[in-house]
Amino acid sequence: MRIAAALLVAAGFAAYCGSFSGPFLHDDTGAIVGNATIRHFSSALFPPAGGFSTSGRPVLNLSFAFNYAISGTAAWSYHALNLLIHVLAGLALFGIVRRTISMFPAFVVALLWVVHPLQTESVAYVSQRAESLMGLFYLITLYCFIRGARLEGGVGARRRTRWYAVSIIACLLGMGTKEVMVTAPVMVLLYDRAFIGGSFAEAWRRRRGVYLGLAATWVLLGILVAGGASRGGTAGFGTALPWWAYAFTQIRAVALYLRLSFWPHPLTFDYGLVWGGPPFAMARDAIMIAGLLAAAIVLFVRNSPFGFLGAWFFIILAPSSSVVPVATELIAEHRMYLSLAAVIAATVCAIHAAWPTLGLRWGPGSRASSAAGFLIGAVAAVALGMATVHRNAVYKSTLALWSDVVEKTPGNAGARNNLGNALADQGRLAEAIVQYEEALRLVPGYDDPHYNLGNVLAKSGRVEESIDHYRTALRVRPRNAAILFALGEALRRLGRLDEAQSRYEEALKGESDSPDVWCGLGNVMLNGGKWEEAAKAFGTAVQLRPDNTDALVNYAASLAQAGHNPEAARAFQAALRVQPDAADLHNDLGGVLAQDGRLAEAKGEFERALRLKPDYREARDNLEKVNRMIGAPAAP
Repeated sequence: MRIAAALLVAAGFAAYCGSFSGPFLHDDTGAIVGNATIRHFSSALFPPAGGFSTSGRPVLNLSFAFNYAISGTAAWSYHALNLLIHVLAGLALFGIVRRTISMFPAFVVALLWVVHPLQTESVAYVSQRAESLMGLFYLITLYCFIRGARLEGGVGARRRTRWYAVSIIACLLGMGTKEVMVTAPVMVLLYDRAFIGGSFAEAWRRRRGVYLGLAATWVLLGILVAGGASRGGTAGFGTALPWWAYAFTQIRAVALYLRLSFWPHPLTFDYGLVWGGPPFAMARDAIMIAGLLAAAIVLFVRNSPFGFLGAWFFIILAPSSSVVPVATELIAEHRMYLSLAAVIAATVCAIHAAWPTLGLRWGPGSRASSAAGFLIGAVAAVALGMATVHRNAVYKSTLALWSDVVEKTPGNAGARNNLGNALADQGRLAEAIVQYEEALRLVPGYDDPHYNLGNVLAKSGRVEESIDHYRTALRVRPRNAAILFALGEALRRLGRLDEAQSRYEEALKGESDSPDVWCGLGNVMLNGGKWEEAAKAFGTAVQLRPDNTDALVNYAASLAQAGHNPEAARAFQAALRVQPDAADLHNDLGGVLAQDGRLAEAKGEFERALRLKPDYREARDNLEKVNRMIGAPAAP
């Protein structure tokens, strides 16, 4: 068993070691980089609301806080923990199957599950730790229950109680990780009925206390879901997506998941928001899924192991792939993280059952047939592992990820928008514009590409064109502070100061603690010669971000223009503490000191500016003026 476990760990590392160099992607920005709650363990159990992948999931958020304590916002430790979670989940699956059937089939099931490329999104994409960590707790819940139940009737009452306690604790942790855990107590009961108790009545009679403990964990989940406001309006019946339309699309989704389980190509990070599909294909998929569901029910009633596997597949998928809408993801490969185990186990068990009919035996005394079984499993594992290694390359950069998605789903407007962002981040502005325009051709009222296109046009010097895109985006999100700020910046650059001021002030109504917006408002006042108002705006920006050199310099300049030289000098000195080698700041401080009659101090600042920048003509002229005023020799 130890050799099998070591091989599982080695296979998992071999398949995913290439993912360690991957950056944070997509939702990682909100869940990790911009998530202030993970910076301290004391706040980690209170994740931010608003639809982030950590919203309403305190255990997931706490795991990110653990990584933040190790590596800050360096992604390597997050990837390492993701892989560790996945490998531990594989070991737990191995333990479950081994205690249900036998060693060799269990090893093959766990091995294929660990290296299967359909799992890459849950491992290589940091935010989808939600799926893998929940999966780990789910499998531990069932494994510990099995260990406890197998001890009943013996002398190990204390050990049995400990196993049950760990099972309930794991279930509780899973409830705090992801909502799909809601099905875990049900699956434990179904396992008991199928493999231990033989009937629901017997399972309840012998282990009702355990089931009451497992069911009690639903209370935590209920509290988290009630406080999560439908994950920022992106999940639940309150979304803009009708439940029937979502359910209709899930016919296509579940059929796709099954196909990818056997032939994992092409894999796609984002399938877009496309509803349904061609009528014939939808009818075909509906018939197939209905048939499999009916077969699973019949087989479960007959107490067949395949009936339990069918229940595992459909019940775990049910929370996200039935009638409860997840408006931002109609199809997502990570939902198959646990359900894939049922598909693999059913396939391996079917081959195991059919082995004798081929004139072969599986087990002791059948070396040739066991070797053949091992060879089949090894070939499948190597092929799947190589596909996983290849798939992990897509997660090595934002540009590679979204290029891959656009190639596979060219009609995906969201992917076009995200590819445009990746290109813009690399300075490839012309290519980014092409992607944003294509996204708007696909979905003309899509606000994100309008906003992002406006930013790229403004950066390219096409400021007048950017304004129309900002205004269009504002029609969809009229109070969005980021769009209002960007529009204000564009208007200010065009000299339309009154309009710019109005936009900045609107932005501050929704985001009064944004130093960038306060700086924008300060620049409008500065450009309009309103020194006192400018000083007030820049002063607020400095209070919000004391290390913002631009805000400090403009604050100082505004104070100087308003005649508040002592305060201006202190502001320049504060800026110099942040950038002590900035020759311009020394020169500006010298000018304020000279105006205030502090000539000796001014002389020192001009000399420092010249030491930093010997050819600084303005500082040399200022030094000569001060020397004449105090009767000192001219500068050499």
